[in-house]
Amino acid sequence: MRICYHFSMKIVIDTSVWIAALITKDSKSRELLRLVFQAKLSPQMSEALFREYEAVMGRKKIQDSTPLSLTEQNELFEAYLSTCKWNEIYYMWRPNLKDENDNFVVELAVASGAEAIITYNVKDFKNAELVFHHRITTPENFIKEMS
Repeated sequence: MRICYHFSMKIVIDTSVWIAALITKDSKSRELLRLVFQAKLSPQMSEALFREYEAVMGRKKIQDSTPLSLTEQNELFEAYLSTCKWNEIYYMWRPNLKDENDNFVVELAVASGAEAIITYNVKDFKNAELVFHHRITTPENFIKEMS
């Protein structure tokens, strides 16, 4: 299935994808970020997602795994944040996902009208009690659909 977009598609980039972009030099996660920086995709952001990005980025295991210096990580993060559309979450939709900490990602997708949640934890977003019509996909599948 090929998808063509003539506008900047709203997406939510899960923390797993952001961290993979920091750690893995030639990954589909980095390719996804390139599309963001080319204004082909419009990443959506909330306070909860921002806080999770920061917390996970600060973990020693992540710092030891990334080839980027702390300064480079911060510059990349600031550049990425400048492309994000910030959203207020007014309703707590609570789809009751297997991992309670993933609920806020779905809430952001609903609040922002995002068309896709891009994650490496696709299975964690399955079998929700409340079902929304967002595509849940990996960076690899998302990019394949776009090309």
